[in-house]
Amino acid sequence: MKQLDPSYDPKKYESKWYDYWTKKEYFVAKTDDPRTPFTILMPPPNVTSQLHMGHGSGYTIQDLLVRWKRMSGYNACYLPGTDHAGIATQMMVEKSLEKNGEPSRKEMGREKFVERLWGWNEKFGGMILEQFKQLGFSCDWSKLAFTMDPELSQAVRFVFVSLYEEGLIYRSERLVNWDPVLKTAVSDDEVESIEGTGQLYFMRYPLADDPGQQIPIATTRPETMLGDTAVAVHPEDERYKAFIGKMIRLPFTGRLIPVIADEYVKSEFGTGAVKITPAHDPNDFAIGKRHKLPFINIFDDAAAITSDCPERFRGLDRFVARKEIIKALKELELFDKEESHKNAIPHSERSKSVIEPRLSMQWYVKMEGLAKPAADAARNDDLHFYPETWKKTFLYWLDNIQDWCISRQLWWGHRIPIWYCEDCRTENTGMTDPTTCKSCGSKKLKQDEDVLDTWFSSWLWPLSPFGWPSEKKDAERTLSYFYPTQVLVTAPEIIFLWVARMVMAGLKFKGQIPFRDIYFNATVCDKQGRKFSKTLGNGIDPLEVIEKHGADAVRFTAVSLAPLGGRVRMAIEDFEHGARFVNKLWNAARFLLRNMDDDIQIRSLKDLKPTLHSKWLADRARQSTARSEQLLNAFRVNEAVEEMFHFAWGDVCDWGIESAKDALSGTDKSSKEEALSVLLYSFENL
Repeated sequence: MKQLDPSYDPKKYESKWYDYWTKKEYFVAKTDDPRTPFTILMPPPNVTSQLHMGHGSGYTIQDLLVRWKRMSGYNACYLPGTDHAGIATQMMVEKSLEKNGEPSRKEMGREKFVERLWGWNEKFGGMILEQFKQLGFSCDWSKLAFTMDPELSQAVRFVFVSLYEEGLIYRSERLVNWDPVLKTAVSDDEVESIEGTGQLYFMRYPLADDPGQQIPIATTRPETMLGDTAVAVHPEDERYKAFIGKMIRLPFTGRLIPVIADEYVKSEFGTGAVKITPAHDPNDFAIGKRHKLPFINIFDDAAAITSDCPERFRGLDRFVARKEIIKALKELELFDKEESHKNAIPHSERSKSVIEPRLSMQWYVKMEGLAKPAADAARNDDLHFYPETWKKTFLYWLDNIQDWCISRQLWWGHRIPIWYCEDCRTENTGMTDPTTCKSCGSKKLKQDEDVLDTWFSSWLWPLSPFGWPSEKKDAERTLSYFYPTQVLVTAPEIIFLWVARMVMAGLKFKGQIPFRDIYFNATVCDKQGRKFSKTLGNGIDPLEVIEKHGADAVRFTAVSLAPLGGRVRMAIEDFEHGARFVNKLWNAARFLLRNMDDDIQIRSLKDLKPTLHSKWLADRARQSTARSEQLLNAFRVNEAVEEMFHFAWGDVCDWGIESAKDALSGTDKSSKEEALSVLLYSFENL
């Protein structure tokens, strides 16, 4: 009998067996397989850089579920892929250009810059896939997909054209969250409000016909006064009733703006009178619409003062302009004071810059009609959430949904398939690029410069990798076999950005929800409680831990630490726990092999007359298997792993092996065979 090495060396075995499995196509799921399909779609990671253990933990849980179902007799498919990640990837490439002293994006030009982006994708996309393989994920690599593959891009275009022709996609000038570093609009879900202490500035505006009379104003953003088009007071505020309807001459610009009454104004805040800048504040935008005020945009795409403003302030960054405005107000003796003020300041999740509300022409999807069927699916329990508490969050967002801004001012992504006629301004679209205007026949067509939000391709992920919307028989058969999928494992922070939208797309275009069960994995943080982040650079590199402990130790540790939907603090030393466990299994196997002489016959349990302790161990094997199955069915994954751990370490190794040592060291062959048979049965179950 071959004996095992004294200690386990993962480098000697893991890549060997993974290569063997993939070569034998054990992970490939074919549509002609008579077994019941079970499909999990890998949430496609961004091709921005290498993964960290925050990702590794979630993907390990997916692979655990896939392997469990494959072992249970299902035709299990774990579909891998990557996401082009428009904003994140473009930001990383631009940083790389700057760091290397290369020409900027605009200096390079769109065509060459996009070439550079494709190069980045090939480098880091391949690196991520290699990490998946080293982690042992049982992916069906024959179905590998990328959100900008030609077939997937066709699906994106089909959906855009379909929704546009149905009147569900439209173009409108609205206030958006503007990232002045990335110079693009970002969605509400990509903005985080950070509590902090700022300043509340008190100043005065003089009446046009009587400059001696002045209305006191309180604002957190004095620099936006250059875009003011009114001052608002509450209609019942006795202090200001006499001012309603009068005109103010706005300092520096000389522009006449009215004093208006609006119930939105809180009389108790500040001075009770607020400046209204409709083009740079969401609340002011609504007031501006109600009172038909002018909208004046005073910032360029980098949040610097535009050339239309007074010369003194032109070209100044918004925060520099704030100081200069205060200085100028003091010169006019119109500035009173500033006070500390606690407020939440919106920041871009990507660039970390302060968001600037900005009036901008963008493309939108009407969401109300798409959201209702998705909400109904949750209310009818067609969708199951783990933990269930996320169901309320899911429904709240859908019930209060706003139209989706899908355009981004980037060069990396699916370019918006709209061509404007330069003669009659008609919008042209279709599944192929138009050559003439559908309205006037002109050949002077220019494509929209913007690209689609990354999530506009990601919301099709349950459909597009399987060939949809192709009508070819192979594609239709593949989709009908694998769609709908069974389980989605993902992070709770993208419940709106991705999960809800996939449900909407599935119901809209296939009439079926894309998955039934939604498992929100734990948020992995460092020991300081900060979420693992590529931006912070605090993540643990899975390859670093694999190099030291092996993939099995990494996988075991990651899953055992991760409670359903909770938060876990992880450090690199935690993986020693997994390494000890894997080595414990190795030593148990060594012990069994060492005692399996050539003349020893391993029998089935029904042919034995087991001792009391052997009966107990065999029964614990059955109980532990059933308990693990029960916990996995309830998606209590870390509890299932805990059950396996205690059965392995406590029952098989510490108790089962120890209690069998007398029989194995004795001369009674029957007792030896009985002890080994039960131990082997328990070990194989494990």
